[in-house]
Amino acid sequence: MQDSTKDNINETEKPLARDFIRRIIDEDLSRHYNNGKVVTRFPPEPNGFLHVGHAKSICLNFGIAQEYKGKCHLRFDDTDPTKENVEYEHSIQEDVRWLGFNWDEHLFHASSYFEQMYDFAVGLIKAKKAYVCALSEEQIREYRGTVTTPGRLSPYAQRSIEENLDLFAKMKEGEFGDGTYILRARIDMSSPNMKMRDPLLYRIRHAHHYKTGDQWCIYPMYDYAHPISDAIEGITHSICTLEFENNRELYDWVLDNINAKFPSRPHQYEFARLDLQYTVMSKRKLLQLVENKLVSGWDDPRLPTIAGLRRRGCTPESIRKFCELVGIAKANSSVEMEQFEFCVRDDLNSRAPRVMAVLRPLKVIIDNYPEDKVEELEASYWPHDIPKTGSRIVPFTKELYIERDDFLENPPKDFFRLAPGNEVRLRYGYCITCTHVEKNEKTGEIVAVHCKYDPQTKSGGAPLGRKVKGTIHWVSANALVGEVRLYERLLSKASLEYGDDFLECVNPQSLEILKDCRLESSLASAEPGERFQFERQGYFFVDPIDSKPGKLIFNRIVTLKDSWAKKQVKA
Repeated sequence: MQDSTKDNINETEKPLARDFIRRIIDEDLSRHYNNGKVVTRFPPEPNGFLHVGHAKSICLNFGIAQEYKGKCHLRFDDTDPTKENVEYEHSIQEDVRWLGFNWDEHLFHASSYFEQMYDFAVGLIKAKKAYVCALSEEQIREYRGTVTTPGRLSPYAQRSIEENLDLFAKMKEGEFGDGTYILRARIDMSSPNMKMRDPLLYRIRHAHHYKTGDQWCIYPMYDYAHPISDAIEGITHSICTLEFENNRELYDWVLDNINAKFPSRPHQYEFARLDLQYTVMSKRKLLQLVENKLVSGWDDPRLPTIAGLRRRGCTPESIRKFCELVGIAKANSSVEMEQFEFCVRDDLNSRAPRVMAVLRPLKVIIDNYPEDKVEELEASYWPHDIPKTGSRIVPFTKELYIERDDFLENPPKDFFRLAPGNEVRLRYGYCITCTHVEKNEKTGEIVAVHCKYDPQTKSGGAPLGRKVKGTIHWVSANALVGEVRLYERLLSKASLEYGDDFLECVNPQSLEILKDCRLESSLASAEPGERFQFERQGYFFVDPIDSKPGKLIFNRIVTLKDSWAKKQVKA
């Protein structure tokens, strides 16, 4: 399949410094290693949706290929038919495209190499470097030993070549049930690297594969299939995360012991994975959240999945910038959620026009304003520091709505918003002073605030002889009614500790739905997928799935508070 999507990466988006991966490539090129070629790959398993941690790997692998004018393959390591399906494959392709990367004709599947992998395995058996074993999973763990004690050789390791070949052929033909036999490499049961203690190469799986159907009932293990796939495709730099560091020795063993010539000899390099606070970076755990219906699906805006971030309203540029800012390191570390939010906020600042919305409305009645008058006030879409033009009209009427927490009946001394006797400025409008309030006779709840306005203070005019400290936003009483979804951190803890049940750490306040929000009238023309800054509230995104004509639904992308940037200034 060829993807003709144009790459929308901005040429100015270059790494801030040479990371150790790029320094390795620079040295390889200076020695004309691999004939001066750079070929990378992004090799996801199609068993779940990608998350922002995968975005870091996508940006690294595709970014390197672009920078060095090489190639990056998108290869699906589809070696486990019990967990993989075409839905996941399609979602991964969509995510990579959305992030701005293009694999052209370089789309591959590990399953395309199953025949070659089988032949290589037969060659290992003939060279006495692999054998068919009948130990159970529990027995294999027992025989493997521990990090302080060597393992024991399987009692089946001494089978003859002929017997191993016969059993392996019968495994391929489907004569045995799942778990009956496995194919293992014969390496070293006393190796200090547990991965090298006769690792599994093949297992029996009588399961339908979404690409190969029922053609196979034995499937290669990832550690066997991955290096072979890299070698067949001519990958020069096989870049993966640190949890595969111990696998590198097995990666090299496989390539060094199969009898084949390849376009290049790939080498594995490991970098630190992305560990983002207040969320989970595991497809297994994300699947649990989806299956337990703790979220609405893989694209729930609370999730760190790329689909969820897209649904929330984040831009691909902000995610790429975040990955660049985090950088490529050799040691694992935890990244603050505030750093991610800073990148999102910084990107949206110059993209999102400003509008006014009241999320928790409280009615204001201006007693000395004409009953039927509707005044059209001009309001800019952009602040002075954004070099863009454009404005809209906001209607000013006798009855308005303000935020409920912008009024206090008995305020503290440092409260500069609306209160009895206090004067505030209405953004783009007049100064008003609270005179009294209306309350529900039964509950005592404030249902309306009565004010008077100063006609001389229109659109920034200074009130004579007094100083007004507070400015609040508002909308007319005839404003649009819409739904707003407020998203908070997925987890209630920054980092999970050993023994934590992460499902119990899901933040019960991670989603709040407000159905009676009042939105300024200019938003009547808002389209699904558009982004806005609600002044004093945050950045919001018109939900592309649930919003319909006459029914606006906004997702909060991020708040306006930027604690991470302030922390960097202090540092």
